[in-house]
Amino acid sequence: MRIGTRGSPLALAQAYETRRRLIQMHSLEQSCFEVIVIKTTGDRIQDKPLRDLGGKGLFTKEIEEALLGGRIDIAVHSMKDMPVEQPEGLALDCFLPREDVRDAFLSPRFETLTSLPAGAKVGTSSLRRRAQILYKRPDLKVVEFRGNVQTRLRKLDEGVADCTFLAMAGLNRLGMEEAANSPVAVGEMLPAVAQGAIGIERRRNDESVKDLLQPIHDFPTGYRLEAERAYLRTLDGSCEMPIAGLAELNGDQIWLRGEILRPDGSECLAHEVLGDIADAKALGVELGKVLLDNAGPYFFD
Repeated sequence: MRIGTRGSPLALAQAYETRRRLIQMHSLEQSCFEVIVIKTTGDRIQDKPLRDLGGKGLFTKEIEEALLGGRIDIAVHSMKDMPVEQPEGLALDCFLPREDVRDAFLSPRFETLTSLPAGAKVGTSSLRRRAQILYKRPDLKVVEFRGNVQTRLRKLDEGVADCTFLAMAGLNRLGMEEAANSPVAVGEMLPAVAQGAIGIERRRNDESVKDLLQPIHDFPTGYRLEAERAYLRTLDGSCEMPIAGLAELNGDQIWLRGEILRPDGSECLAHEVLGDIADAKALGVELGKVLLDNAGPYFFD
């Protein structure tokens, strides 16, 4: 089985986790798998904001083309990078158990966002984080901050910014959780839709691959992402919109929270819904419609 992935240390860690789970579940040898690195547009262009380059598909297009072309058998993705629509012929129905969904605050000089002095520079490439930060602290300066985890940590040491935010999930998967000053509670900074989740994409008509993947699928994560991605689809979400969302399970109930912000952080609209996990998709659509109705037509301009 050929496993396609981006080449960053985090992307490789996610591919190796997928391989490990398949080996354990099916009692296979590691030699049964080949990890194939595919460089994406988002990896090649590091000096421009993602929103200026075309959005989330920047990290998936070339990998999906390799999957459709038969050069790989499965593709391993960070789900927060995935567009909500699948290319014709591909399926995304296997998710690994979700990691810590929280953002992490990182700074060599300060302990929390509230401890930053006025005018301090916050480095981020995320429009969501940018808007959330400016909503809470309009006195701060947000600077563009792209690259893999290691690159961002190096930029932080070089003083490009006073602090940054990364996903706790990525730090945990890299064994670098000690790099974070502290995780940020979801009540303070609602995460990106699908943050912390790994998805495995396949060709829709490849039944043998479907059968291999089915035993490693995590159903709780699947329900949560069904709600979150339906919410994002209803908002027509992309990298050009500051959108946050999180679904959590409590028995057979699903609690879905969402917020949308003006890009300059001047306004934040939030809402939440609660219902049965069997209605996960419908709850996501409901939440998205409520926020759209409250926002009006020019909210994201």
